[in-house]
Amino acid sequence: MTEDAQLLERLKGGDKDALRTIYEKYQGTLATLAAGLLDDHATAEDVLQDVMVSFVRSVHRLNIRGDLRAYLATAVANRARDHYRRQPRQKVVALDETLEMASGAEGPLQMVIRDERLQQVRLALEELPYEQREAIVLRLHADMKFRQIARFQSVSIKTALSRYAYGLDKLRSRLNGEAER
Repeated sequence: MTEDAQLLERLKGGDKDALRTIYEKYQGTLATLAAGLLDDHATAEDVLQDVMVSFVRSVHRLNIRGDLRAYLATAVANRARDHYRRQPRQKVVALDETLEMASGAEGPLQMVIRDERLQQVRLALEELPYEQREAIVLRLHADMKFRQIARFQSVSIKTALSRYAYGLDKLRSRLNGEAER
């Protein structure tokens, strides 16, 4: 039995430490995923909290056969998609708020350069069609396989791969264009 399966069994038995362990284990990945799909850090935190509350409330009915991380990532992505659909005119992606970079050895100049690069990436991501941005964020931040992304987006694997590839091409083009300015 895997560690996650044991944690789920303990959680179903009422062990609150199991919930804390699950949350601590996946919180960083799930928060990064939510922030990569949404407009701000606070909304991403709300989505993550909603997912965890729903997870706890329904844990007795769940029969998770696969990867718990993938299950929770899919739940976060679904909740983020629902939020995005309700508010289609708002800007999306607060990637710079969630990227963790080592700053111990950075001086002020390096920090400014890093922040500017993150801003360029964030703006370039905002310009992508949502389906491409979603494919990129699910692959890079949720570490989902293309098969999982395809299932999540209700498309073929080839379409998921294409969305990812076209999105990366657009990002490269945009970022290289800005570097030449």
